[in-house]
Amino acid sequence: MAERRLLLVDASVLPEVFLKVLDAKELIASGQATSISAATRQVGISRSAFYKYKDSVFDAETGREALTVIATLLDKTGALQGLLSGISAAGASIVTMNQSRPENGAAQVEVTIRTGTMQMSVEEMLARLAKQPNVVEVHRGA
Repeated sequence: MAERRLLLVDASVLPEVFLKVLDAKELIASGQATSISAATRQVGISRSAFYKYKDSVFDAETGREALTVIATLLDKTGALQGLLSGISAAGASIVTMNQSRPENGAAQVEVTIRTGTMQMSVEEMLARLAKQPNVVEVHRGA
């Protein structure tokens, strides 16, 4: 995979879809839209356009990029605390968290985080979280 290259570009020269993706992401992060479908409908873009650009368009002004980390944790003492500590150690701030009931010795956790204060890339944080002893799987969510 090619190394990710980030650019700062004046929003006035970008296609409108990029700004609408940012608007949709903000609606979801603020709770004004309860789903991606609702957010994309409100801003006037397709869900496919949202999914195509959601992980590539960020607002450099606010630093308020939010994303969801989905992890499957073993049903062991300290598993959730270890995951949350790893997210915090990366410099991300935790916005919301939802955890399912454990089934077959594991539970799924969805943690929405703000990445504007992170001291490492999201990919590096995910790799570090995946190496924790009680983490079965971890990936970026929608």
